[in-house]
Amino acid sequence: MKKVYFIIVFILVILILLTSGFFYWFKKESQPVSSTFEKVSFLVENGASATEVGELLFRKNLIRNRLVFKLYLHVLDKTKNINAGEFELSPSMSLPEIISAFGGGPKEIWVLIPEGLRKEEVVEKIIQSLEIADVKANDFRNEFLALSETSEGYLFPDTYLFPREVSAADAYEKLRSTFDDKFESNIGTLLKESKYSKKEIVIMASILERETKSFEERPIVAGILWKRIENGWPLQVDAGVQYAVANSKIKTQSLKSFNWWPILTLDDLNIDSPYNTYKYKGLPPAPISNPGLSSLKSAVSSEGSDYWFYIHSPDGTVHYAKTAAEHAINVQKYLGKK
Repeated sequence: MKKVYFIIVFILVILILLTSGFFYWFKKESQPVSSTFEKVSFLVENGASATEVGELLFRKNLIRNRLVFKLYLHVLDKTKNINAGEFELSPSMSLPEIISAFGGGPKEIWVLIPEGLRKEEVVEKIIQSLEIADVKANDFRNEFLALSETSEGYLFPDTYLFPREVSAADAYEKLRSTFDDKFESNIGTLLKESKYSKKEIVIMASILERETKSFEERPIVAGILWKRIENGWPLQVDAGVQYAVANSKIKTQSLKSFNWWPILTLDDLNIDSPYNTYKYKGLPPAPISNPGLSSLKSAVSSEGSDYWFYIHSPDGTVHYAKTAAEHAINVQKYLGKK
Protein backbone atom coordinates (compact mmCIF):
# COMPACT_ATOMS: atom_id res chain seq x y z
CA MET A 1 0.00 0.00 0.00
CA LYS A 2 2.85 2.36 0.90
CA LYS A 3 4.49 1.53 -2.41
CA VAL A 4 1.34 2.50 -4.35
CA TYR A 5 1.02 5.70 -2.31
CA PHE A 6 4.65 6.54 -3.02
CA ILE A 7 4.15 6.01 -6.78
CA ILE A 8 1.06 8.26 -6.82
CA VAL A 9 2.88 11.00 -4.90
CA PHE A 10 5.88 10.66 -7.19
CA ILE A 11 3.68 11.00 -10.29
CA LEU A 12 1.91 14.03 -8.83
CA VAL A 13 5.23 15.69 -8.02
CA ILE A 14 6.46 15.05 -11.58
CA LEU A 15 3.22 16.47 -13.03
CA ILE A 16 3.48 19.56 -10.82
CA LEU A 17 7.10 20.08 -11.82
CA LEU A 18 6.28 19.61 -15.50
CA THR A 19 3.30 21.96 -15.26
CA SER A 20 5.32 24.56 -13.38
CA GLY A 21 8.13 24.21 -15.87
CA PHE A 22 5.74 24.60 -18.78
CA PHE A 23 4.17 27.74 -17.37
CA TYR A 24 7.59 29.18 -16.55
CA TRP A 25 8.74 28.47 -20.11
CA PHE A 26 5.49 29.79 -21.57
CA LYS A 27 5.72 33.02 -19.56
CA LYS A 28 9.40 33.49 -20.39
CA GLU A 29 8.82 32.95 -24.11
CA SER A 30 5.90 35.42 -24.04
CA GLN A 31 8.10 38.27 -22.87
CA PRO A 32 9.28 41.06 -25.21
CA VAL A 33 12.19 40.25 -27.48
CA SER A 34 14.03 43.41 -26.45
CA SER A 35 13.57 46.73 -24.69
CA THR A 36 13.77 48.83 -27.84
CA PHE A 37 10.65 50.89 -28.54
CA GLU A 38 11.30 51.21 -32.26
CA LYS A 39 8.06 50.81 -34.24
CA VAL A 40 7.96 48.14 -36.93
CA SER A 41 5.39 48.08 -39.75
CA PHE A 42 3.83 44.61 -39.84
CA LEU A 43 1.56 43.51 -42.68
CA VAL A 44 -0.97 40.68 -42.29
CA GLU A 45 -2.02 39.45 -45.72
CA ASN A 46 -5.62 38.53 -46.45
CA GLY A 47 -6.26 34.91 -45.49
CA ALA A 48 -2.93 34.50 -43.64
CA SER A 49 -2.95 31.59 -41.17
CA ALA A 50 -1.78 31.76 -37.55
CA THR A 51 1.28 29.71 -38.54
CA GLU A 52 2.17 32.15 -41.33
CA VAL A 53 1.69 35.19 -39.08
CA GLY A 54 3.77 33.58 -36.30
CA GLU A 55 6.56 32.73 -38.73
CA LEU A 56 6.69 36.30 -40.02
CA LEU A 57 6.62 37.74 -36.48
CA PHE A 58 9.54 35.50 -35.54
CA ARG A 59 11.55 36.42 -38.65
CA LYS A 60 11.00 40.11 -37.95
CA ASN A 61 12.26 39.54 -34.39
CA LEU A 62 8.96 40.58 -32.82
CA ILE A 63 8.30 37.36 -30.86
CA ARG A 64 10.57 34.84 -29.14
CA ASN A 65 8.82 31.63 -30.06
CA ARG A 66 6.50 30.63 -32.90
CA LEU A 67 5.04 27.66 -31.00
CA VAL A 68 4.14 29.81 -28.00
CA PHE A 69 2.43 32.27 -30.34
CA LYS A 70 0.25 29.49 -31.79
CA LEU A 71 -0.47 27.99 -28.34
CA TYR A 72 -1.49 31.39 -26.99
CA LEU A 73 -3.91 31.92 -29.89
CA HIS A 74 -5.51 28.49 -29.74
CA VAL A 75 -5.65 27.90 -25.98
CA LEU A 76 -7.12 31.34 -25.30
CA ASP A 77 -9.25 31.24 -28.48
CA LYS A 78 -7.65 34.38 -29.90
CA THR A 79 -7.26 33.16 -33.49
CA LYS A 80 -10.08 35.43 -34.66
CA ASN A 81 -8.24 38.40 -33.15
CA ILE A 82 -5.85 38.50 -36.08
CA ASN A 83 -7.27 40.94 -38.60
CA ALA A 84 -5.77 41.50 -42.04
CA GLY A 85 -4.04 44.82 -42.58
CA GLU A 86 -1.02 46.84 -41.50
CA PHE A 87 -0.06 47.20 -37.83
CA GLU A 88 2.59 49.09 -35.91
CA LEU A 89 4.36 46.71 -33.54
CA SER A 90 7.53 46.85 -31.47
CA PRO A 91 10.09 44.32 -30.12
CA SER A 92 9.33 45.82 -26.69
CA MET A 93 5.76 44.46 -26.82
CA SER A 94 4.95 41.22 -25.03
CA LEU A 95 3.09 38.43 -26.81
CA PRO A 96 -0.26 39.36 -25.15
CA GLU A 97 0.28 42.99 -26.21
CA ILE A 98 0.94 41.96 -29.81
CA ILE A 99 -2.20 39.79 -29.88
CA SER A 100 -4.15 42.69 -28.39
CA ALA A 101 -2.79 45.02 -31.10
CA PHE A 102 -4.05 42.62 -33.77
CA GLY A 103 -7.49 42.58 -32.15
CA GLY A 104 -7.61 46.36 -31.86
CA GLY A 105 -7.70 46.83 -35.61
CA PRO A 106 -5.03 47.61 -38.19
CA LYS A 107 -3.67 51.00 -39.16
CA GLU A 108 -4.32 50.05 -42.78
CA ILE A 109 -7.05 47.71 -44.02
CA TRP A 110 -7.35 45.42 -47.03
CA VAL A 111 -10.21 46.40 -49.34
CA LEU A 112 -11.31 43.99 -52.07
CA ILE A 113 -12.90 45.56 -55.15
CA PRO A 114 -14.35 42.76 -57.35
CA GLU A 115 -14.53 42.97 -61.14
CA GLY A 116 -17.69 44.21 -62.83
CA LEU A 117 -18.98 46.73 -60.28
CA ARG A 118 -20.33 50.17 -61.06
CA LYS A 119 -18.63 53.14 -59.42
CA GLU A 120 -21.51 53.36 -56.94
CA GLU A 121 -20.88 49.77 -55.87
CA VAL A 122 -17.13 50.39 -55.69
CA VAL A 123 -17.49 53.22 -53.20
CA GLU A 124 -19.85 51.11 -51.05
CA LYS A 125 -17.22 48.36 -50.90
CA ILE A 126 -14.69 50.87 -49.62
CA ILE A 127 -17.11 52.33 -47.08
CA GLN A 128 -18.09 48.90 -45.75
CA SER A 129 -14.53 47.59 -45.58
CA LEU A 130 -13.23 50.66 -43.75
CA GLU A 131 -16.34 50.70 -41.53
CA ILE A 132 -16.92 54.41 -42.16
CA ALA A 133 -19.72 55.77 -39.96
CA ASP A 134 -22.98 56.92 -41.55
CA VAL A 135 -22.42 60.70 -41.49
CA LYS A 136 -18.83 60.46 -42.75
CA ALA A 137 -19.89 57.72 -45.17
CA ASN A 138 -22.34 60.04 -46.90
CA ASP A 139 -19.68 62.72 -47.39
CA PHE A 140 -17.16 60.10 -48.53
CA ARG A 141 -19.68 58.63 -50.99
CA ASN A 142 -20.65 61.99 -52.48
CA GLU A 143 -17.05 63.11 -52.94
CA PHE A 144 -15.94 59.82 -54.48
CA LEU A 145 -18.86 59.78 -56.94
CA ALA A 146 -18.25 63.38 -57.92
CA LEU A 147 -14.58 62.64 -58.63
CA SER A 148 -15.36 59.44 -60.54
CA GLU A 149 -18.31 60.82 -62.52
CA THR A 150 -16.49 60.32 -65.84
CA SER A 151 -14.28 57.44 -64.68
CA GLU A 152 -16.68 54.51 -64.96
CA GLY A 153 -14.62 51.64 -66.36
CA TYR A 154 -11.32 53.12 -65.16
CA LEU A 155 -11.50 52.22 -61.45
CA PHE A 156 -9.35 49.12 -61.41
CA PRO A 157 -10.76 46.13 -59.48
CA ASP A 158 -8.08 44.77 -57.16
CA THR A 159 -7.20 44.25 -53.49
CA TYR A 160 -6.00 47.52 -51.96
CA LEU A 161 -4.40 48.41 -48.66
CA PHE A 162 -6.00 51.67 -47.49
CA PRO A 163 -5.33 53.67 -44.33
CA ARG A 164 -8.36 53.54 -42.06
CA GLU A 165 -8.76 57.32 -42.45
CA VAL A 166 -8.16 57.44 -46.21
CA SER A 167 -9.87 60.33 -47.97
CA ALA A 168 -12.29 59.81 -50.84
CA ALA A 169 -9.88 61.69 -53.11
CA ASP A 170 -6.94 59.44 -52.23
CA ALA A 171 -9.03 56.28 -52.64
CA TYR A 172 -10.24 57.46 -56.04
CA GLU A 173 -6.73 58.39 -57.18
CA LYS A 174 -5.40 54.99 -56.11
CA LEU A 175 -7.98 53.08 -58.13
CA ARG A 176 -7.63 55.39 -61.13
CA SER A 177 -3.82 55.33 -61.20
CA THR A 178 -3.79 51.56 -60.75
CA PHE A 179 -5.95 51.24 -63.87
CA ASP A 180 -3.51 53.37 -65.85
CA ASP A 181 -0.53 51.31 -64.65
CA LYS A 182 -2.20 47.93 -65.26
CA PHE A 183 -3.56 48.93 -68.66
CA GLU A 184 -0.27 50.30 -69.91
CA SER A 185 1.80 47.32 -68.75
CA ASN A 186 -0.66 44.61 -69.86
CA ILE A 187 -2.74 46.06 -72.71
CA GLY A 188 -0.64 48.90 -74.12
CA THR A 189 1.27 46.83 -76.66
CA LEU A 190 -1.83 44.88 -77.71
CA LEU A 191 -3.74 48.13 -78.21
CA LYS A 192 -1.20 49.32 -80.79
CA GLU A 193 -2.08 46.31 -82.95
CA SER A 194 -5.86 46.73 -82.49
CA LYS A 195 -8.21 48.57 -84.83
CA TYR A 196 -10.19 49.80 -81.82
CA SER A 197 -9.47 52.75 -79.54
CA LYS A 198 -8.67 52.53 -75.84
CA LYS A 199 -12.15 53.84 -75.02
CA GLU A 200 -13.80 51.22 -77.22
CA ILE A 201 -11.74 48.45 -75.63
CA VAL A 202 -12.68 49.57 -72.11
CA ILE A 203 -16.38 49.80 -73.03
CA MET A 204 -16.33 46.31 -74.53
CA ALA A 205 -14.43 44.95 -71.52
CA SER A 206 -17.01 46.47 -69.18
CA ILE A 207 -19.74 44.60 -71.08
CA LEU A 208 -17.80 41.32 -71.04
CA GLU A 209 -17.39 41.61 -67.29
CA ARG A 210 -21.17 41.57 -66.86
CA GLU A 211 -22.09 39.27 -69.76
CA THR A 212 -19.69 36.37 -69.18
CA LYS A 213 -19.19 33.82 -66.43
CA SER A 214 -15.69 32.47 -67.05
CA PHE A 215 -12.26 33.44 -68.35
CA GLU A 216 -12.46 30.86 -71.13
CA GLU A 217 -15.58 32.25 -72.80
CA ARG A 218 -14.63 35.94 -72.76
CA PRO A 219 -12.50 36.00 -75.95
CA ILE A 220 -15.23 34.11 -77.85
CA VAL A 221 -18.05 36.36 -76.61
CA ALA A 222 -15.90 39.40 -77.39
CA GLY A 223 -15.50 38.08 -80.93
CA ILE A 224 -19.26 37.65 -81.26
CA LEU A 225 -19.98 41.17 -80.04
CA TRP A 226 -17.34 42.84 -82.22
CA LYS A 227 -18.72 40.89 -85.20
CA ARG A 228 -22.23 42.13 -84.49
CA ILE A 229 -21.03 45.73 -84.43
CA GLU A 230 -19.00 45.36 -87.64
CA ASN A 231 -22.02 43.88 -89.43
CA GLY A 232 -24.46 46.54 -88.29
CA TRP A 233 -26.25 44.36 -85.75
CA PRO A 234 -27.41 45.67 -82.38
CA LEU A 235 -25.38 44.17 -79.54
CA GLN A 236 -28.52 43.12 -77.64
CA VAL A 237 -26.75 42.68 -74.28
CA ASP A 238 -28.89 42.69 -71.15
CA ALA A 239 -26.15 44.32 -69.05
CA GLY A 240 -26.46 47.55 -71.02
CA VAL A 241 -30.20 47.68 -70.39
CA GLN A 242 -29.64 46.94 -66.69
CA TYR A 243 -27.28 49.90 -66.55
CA ALA A 244 -29.85 52.13 -68.22
CA VAL A 245 -32.70 50.96 -65.97
CA ALA A 246 -30.64 51.54 -62.83
CA ASN A 247 -29.68 55.02 -64.02
CA SER A 248 -33.34 55.88 -64.54
CA LYS A 249 -34.40 54.76 -61.06
CA ILE A 250 -31.53 55.80 -58.82
CA LYS A 251 -32.88 59.29 -58.08
CA THR A 252 -35.69 57.78 -56.05
CA GLN A 253 -33.63 55.12 -54.25
CA SER A 254 -30.99 54.81 -51.55
CA LEU A 255 -27.49 54.39 -52.96
CA LYS A 256 -26.54 52.17 -50.04
CA SER A 257 -29.01 49.37 -50.76
CA PHE A 258 -29.90 49.90 -54.42
CA ASN A 259 -30.07 46.91 -56.80
CA TRP A 260 -27.79 47.98 -59.63
CA TRP A 261 -28.33 44.90 -61.79
CA PRO A 262 -32.09 44.18 -61.78
CA ILE A 263 -33.81 41.26 -63.50
CA LEU A 264 -35.21 42.78 -66.68
CA THR A 265 -38.82 42.88 -67.80
CA LEU A 266 -40.10 43.18 -71.37
CA ASP A 267 -40.93 46.83 -70.67
CA ASP A 268 -37.31 47.46 -69.65
CA LEU A 269 -36.15 46.46 -73.13
CA ASN A 270 -38.00 49.52 -74.50
CA ILE A 271 -36.23 52.07 -72.31
CA ASP A 272 -35.03 55.01 -74.37
CA SER A 273 -31.36 55.19 -73.46
CA PRO A 274 -28.12 55.04 -75.49
CA TYR A 275 -27.17 52.16 -73.15
CA ASN A 276 -30.13 50.14 -74.46
CA THR A 277 -28.22 47.94 -76.89
CA TYR A 278 -31.46 46.41 -78.17
CA LYS A 279 -32.64 49.78 -79.45
CA TYR A 280 -29.36 51.47 -80.42
CA LYS A 281 -26.60 49.90 -82.51
CA GLY A 282 -22.91 50.03 -81.69
CA LEU A 283 -21.23 50.33 -78.32
CA PRO A 284 -22.81 52.27 -75.46
CA PRO A 285 -21.39 55.79 -75.03
CA ALA A 286 -19.31 54.81 -71.98
CA PRO A 287 -18.38 51.77 -69.89
CA ILE A 288 -21.12 50.14 -67.80
CA SER A 289 -18.84 48.59 -65.16
CA ASN A 290 -15.21 48.46 -64.07
CA PRO A 291 -13.46 45.54 -65.80
CA GLY A 292 -10.44 43.50 -64.76
CA LEU A 293 -7.47 42.41 -66.82
CA SER A 294 -9.10 39.25 -68.17
CA SER A 295 -11.94 41.19 -69.78
CA LEU A 296 -9.62 43.92 -71.04
CA LYS A 297 -7.34 41.35 -72.67
CA SER A 298 -10.32 39.54 -74.19
CA ALA A 299 -11.70 42.79 -75.61
CA VAL A 300 -8.42 43.67 -77.31
CA SER A 301 -7.57 40.08 -78.34
CA SER A 302 -10.94 38.60 -79.18
CA GLU A 303 -11.34 35.15 -80.72
CA GLY A 304 -13.06 34.75 -84.06
CA SER A 305 -15.70 32.03 -84.49
CA ASP A 306 -18.73 31.06 -86.55
CA TYR A 307 -21.01 31.94 -83.65
CA TRP A 308 -23.39 34.89 -83.61
CA PHE A 309 -25.34 34.13 -80.42
CA TYR A 310 -24.76 32.96 -76.87
CA ILE A 311 -26.78 32.37 -73.71
CA HIS A 312 -26.04 31.06 -70.22
CA SER A 313 -28.05 28.27 -68.65
CA PRO A 314 -28.93 28.63 -64.94
CA ASP A 315 -25.78 26.73 -63.90
CA GLY A 316 -23.62 29.33 -65.66
CA THR A 317 -22.66 27.20 -68.67
CA VAL A 318 -22.42 29.16 -71.92
CA HIS A 319 -24.17 27.85 -75.05
CA TYR A 320 -23.28 29.23 -78.48
CA ALA A 321 -25.26 29.23 -81.72
CA LYS A 322 -24.41 29.98 -85.33
CA THR A 323 -27.93 30.86 -86.44
CA ALA A 324 -31.02 32.49 -84.99
CA ALA A 325 -32.81 29.13 -85.27
CA GLU A 326 -30.11 27.36 -83.24
CA HIS A 327 -30.21 30.16 -80.69
CA ALA A 328 -33.99 29.83 -80.34
CA ILE A 329 -33.56 26.11 -79.66
CA ASN A 330 -30.95 26.88 -76.96
CA VAL A 331 -33.22 29.46 -75.34
CA GLN A 332 -36.09 26.98 -75.22
CA LYS A 333 -33.87 24.11 -74.03
CA TYR A 334 -31.86 25.89 -71.35
CA LEU A 335 -34.12 28.75 -70.28
CA GLY A 336 -37.55 27.33 -71.06
CA LYS A 337 -38.49 30.41 -73.08
CA LYS A 338 -40.07 30.62 -76.53
